[in-house]
Amino acid sequence: MGKYQRILILLFSLAGIISGGAQKLLTVEEAVKIALENNYQIKTAQNELKIDELGVSPGQAGVLPRLGANLSDNNSIQNLSQLRNDGTLQERDNVKNSSLNYGVALEWTVFDGLRMFANFEQLKETKKLGEAELKQAILTTVGEIMITYYDLVQQQQQLSALDSTLIISEQRVELAQNRFTIGKASKLEVLNAQVDLNTDQTLMQRQQELYKNTKIQLNEQLARDLKVDFSVIPDIFVDHELTLDELENMVASENPQLQAEKINKRISELELKQIKAARYPSVFVSSGYNIGSSKSELGFAISSESKGFNYGFGATLNLFDGFNQNRREKMGKVALENAEIAIAQQEQALNSLVNTTYQTYLTNISLMELEERNEAIAKENLDITVEKYRIGIIPTIEFRTAQLNYINARVRHSNAKFQAKLSEIILKQLAGNLDL
Repeated sequence: MGKYQRILILLFSLAGIISGGAQKLLTVEEAVKIALENNYQIKTAQNELKIDELGVSPGQAGVLPRLGANLSDNNSIQNLSQLRNDGTLQERDNVKNSSLNYGVALEWTVFDGLRMFANFEQLKETKKLGEAELKQAILTTVGEIMITYYDLVQQQQQLSALDSTLIISEQRVELAQNRFTIGKASKLEVLNAQVDLNTDQTLMQRQQELYKNTKIQLNEQLARDLKVDFSVIPDIFVDHELTLDELENMVASENPQLQAEKINKRISELELKQIKAARYPSVFVSSGYNIGSSKSELGFAISSESKGFNYGFGATLNLFDGFNQNRREKMGKVALENAEIAIAQQEQALNSLVNTTYQTYLTNISLMELEERNEAIAKENLDITVEKYRIGIIPTIEFRTAQLNYINARVRHSNAKFQAKLSEIILKQLAGNLDL
């Protein structure tokens, strides 16, 4: 196969990989959308938030009264013997007695040291905590999917680079064989060219295996059929506009982990408020309406009936409980102090991570630009080397060195772009501002 035919086949193959048909091309935005709909971790976090939302109600907090219905029906059959005050004796067997009572009862705690209202506020904060946890789950999942996606883009570029070097290695074998045929090269040169071609083919197969396995990994993250085939975009574009000051400000206001720690502090404050409420009396009112009837075949009253309202109120106050109240309050204050420490620790950890990741981000951008220049130089050097080898003025080892330098430069350039994109994703993830 001629050189230009092989190049045309490569170009058409790459075009097929890149386009893959409109229905097969998977963009990173589409991958994120699929994940938000299907990913198991996100679904679990969404359900946890629904549970927290359902819990936010005055009834759950104990603010509303409790109304219940009651019914009791008691019957008995007895053998009775009664001696009355006048000396008469009555004896009967199988005496039937029955009583029926039913009604409704209302209980309402009208004051408990404001504990019920603190409990209601705690339920609201728990819901906010669930929202922060859902946001963190989404950021984590989307970040992982983006990293896997751009890893596929990088691997696709490496496949292209390896395919290019295979073309050159095949040309080298063909040229060495022609030179051997006309007596201008030794058999050793042909064998060396063939060994290098086999090495390149091995590398290509390993890279193809990695590429296919990473596709399976991305399908798993998207919670869809693992056998779904797709292509990815041809190149990685890195945001060069990130600034450290802006990132630090966004971390302070948007990072869900930090927000969760602040919510936990608020919950600790409300829990302490509920503990302190036990120092105040608890006042409750009760009311109801009852209907009752009873029948007896033996006794002073053969039957009786009653109906009507009942009402009242009560109060309780803890006067002494073995100093447990004091201990609970001290424990609540320590828990609140720990919540404040957790916030400070989280802030320091996040600021440290943002600063170190930002330095890595700047380095990766610089290396990306450097490797781009190196790739251009290596390509120019390879073109010159190929022509010199074609006319037989350089040795085989020099040709192979130029070839390896070129493929390594392309791989390093691709990897530098991926590492820069990885730093960008982590920074935006920490800032709670990852493009969704």
